Amino acid sequence: MTEEQRTQKEEKNISADKKPEIVSNEKKTKETVEKRTVEEKQENRPAEKKKKRKIRRQVLRGQAHVQCTYNNTIVSFSDLSGKVLAWSSAGSLGFKGAKKATPYAATQIVNAAAEKVAKYGLKEIEVFVKGVGSGREASIRALANNDFEIISIKDITPIPHNGCRPRKPRRV
Repeated sequence: MTEEQRTQKEEKNISADKKPEIVSNEKKTKETVEKRTVEEKQENRPAEKKKKRKIRRQVLRGQAHVQCTYNNTIVSFSDLSGKVLAWSSAGSLGFKGAKKATPYAATQIVNAAAEKVAKYGLKEIEVFVKGVGSGREASIRALANNDFEIISIKDITPIPHNGCRPRKPRRV
């Protein structure tokens, strides 16, 4: 039996004396049936839980660790206890090969990491530089240009005190 035949039977069954309050001449289509089922499902749902907003901590003073090697430059910002807030490297920005160790790449790395750490409100930083790459001075200049107040700059490049045997010299 189709839906139209059902509605016609229902109309015949209703006597002339007893008229329903609302008589609907609308044909039931798939769309109206689907809408009703969706509405019924929504009514049966429990109230949606509110998501807890994550409170982002404010870090006014922190550290910037710059590692400059012959092949790459990595910058990471952390709070005073050492928990990393943001980091960036030349490879993550799309530099490849010899371009990763350039001073230009170092400035771009610092800019990218500074954007990530801006949401924490970091203002004062202590800079720790490690390595002998060409991006050392460029990264420190970029930190100063990104409105960070540099408290101290410390070189923590590991230096052997006649420890292990050095590598053999490179033949070029």
